[in-house]
Amino acid sequence: MSETRVALITGSSSGIGAAVARRLAAEGMRIVVNSARSEAAGKELAASLPDAVYVQGDVADAADARRIVQAAIDAYGRLDVLVNNAGTTRFIPLSDLDAADADVWRDIFDVNVIGAWQLTTAAVPHLRESGAASVVNISSVSATRAMGSSVPYAVSKAALNHMTRLLASQLGPEIRVNAVAPGLVETPWYNGVDEVWQGSRDWITANTPMRRVGTPEDVAEAVHYLVGAATYTTGDVLTVDGGRHIV
Repeated sequence: MSETRVALITGSSSGIGAAVARRLAAEGMRIVVNSARSEAAGKELAASLPDAVYVQGDVADAADARRIVQAAIDAYGRLDVLVNNAGTTRFIPLSDLDAADADVWRDIFDVNVIGAWQLTTAAVPHLRESGAASVVNISSVSATRAMGSSVPYAVSKAALNHMTRLLASQLGPEIRVNAVAPGLVETPWYNGVDEVWQGSRDWITANTPMRRVGTPEDVAEAVHYLVGAATYTTGDVLTVDGGRHIV
């Protein structure tokens, strides 16, 4: 069995997930790319990396979650890193309570919370065998501040943060569990909401110490740190928002 580390990144056909895949591949890791849709983009990304495979699957579906993990094992015989990046949202003003109905809550929680739980629990037996395994959940600064694309989205990320801490308390020392909480990041999520995006982008640029919004590569660097050098860090939520949280 190869000693090369294997990383599974959910929701990695574009945006933050794709940047994470590229960053970890640059460190020599074997990569499992995943998406629920965007199959062509996922296969294209996998083909562009030195050693990667693509597996289609919806993390919100329990059978798919198990199959995604098994695909990593079938391809490489091991799993060392899991990045729970797959996520969804609805762009609903926080004041519009009626629009955030129960179906919206279920759809968002199924992916952002239950999906991350299903992938992690399916992966744990394999991660334990790694000897130096790491789980990183992609959260959001909206988990701790009264902001975000919608109330259900922000609450889902708050739940993900607490899940991170609870899992870290139970899975150590074999598996470290951390999260990255980005601020506003330029991703394909904002396609079709140009007016909202531009207003947010301008405001963040003017009111953040780094004077810019984030990029997927900024988040990927944080993930790289947590799965690599941060060997004594677990149960942490690392904020990546250009310093917005301090002003």
